[in-house]
Amino acid sequence: MKRLSLTTEADCKSEVERMLKNSQTKVIMPAVAYGVLCRYLATKQTVFDDTEIKHAYQSAVQSLKKHLGHDVHIGAKYEDAYGMRMSRYRFLKSVGHLKYELATPFARHADGLCKWIPDRIKKHIDSRIGIIPKLADAAERLSLAANTSSFLALIEEQLALNPTSFEIVSFAVIKVHLEKFVCRIYRDTRTSAHDRGVDLATNFGVVYQVKKLRVLNRSDADRLYAELKLNFDNERLQDGNVILVIDDISEEVRRYLVNMKVQSIKKDQLLAIARGFEDLEDRQKVLRVIYDEFRRDYSGPVR
Repeated sequence: MKRLSLTTEADCKSEVERMLKNSQTKVIMPAVAYGVLCRYLATKQTVFDDTEIKHAYQSAVQSLKKHLGHDVHIGAKYEDAYGMRMSRYRFLKSVGHLKYELATPFARHADGLCKWIPDRIKKHIDSRIGIIPKLADAAERLSLAANTSSFLALIEEQLALNPTSFEIVSFAVIKVHLEKFVCRIYRDTRTSAHDRGVDLATNFGVVYQVKKLRVLNRSDADRLYAELKLNFDNERLQDGNVILVIDDISEEVRRYLVNMKVQSIKKDQLLAIARGFEDLEDRQKVLRVIYDEFRRDYSGPVR
């Protein structure tokens, strides 16, 4: 169905909302939009080559980092494909080789959009990662870890927030727990493909697959097992060396999967493990791992 033409500021905001919705690990397109609009307001320039868009983007990212107070979920290496990608949102139009023209409606409403975009980006990122940026501060981690109730509330909140938070917090809790038994666990994959889950390797032959989903009946279990067979060799499955970390699972389905030599850990069990961290140092370590993993996934250099 053909989309209606852009006219109002609300129409332009709707396109920025689409940019945010399509953002995976970084809010790149909204940052490009913000940078180009700020450049337009300063110069009234409507046609930009790729180098100018790159510089506008880099300037926007630095400004947004100051506005947010952190660099998590924003900032990445610039690619010359970004200008063309912005045409999907009717923001830029190609007028030559790596040369683009700012759409008239966006230019017309540039002032209002430049005032709105930073706060909208902040709201979007806060909904994705919550309190995580504050964990960069060792004093903040100590304060949270020292209060067991606050620590557990944060863990529970992040497990429920979204697939990314579930995967990273699950890893942090399991990692600190296994270290008590001199076992190591490694997270080599990223959280951008939530449908496939995230694999966690260990130094003792077991693989954990983390997926934020509920498995409450046998048909769900059969689909999940079929996926595991595609992802892991039969010997690993038959040896019982694949463990699922999932949001919830019924007792009947848990036993059904155990009969197929697949163990599972659900959210309630993760919380029970977290409650078992009696040492302040363990709770601090969990919070540090959570922050480090978020930053590894969502922060990066801007070039």
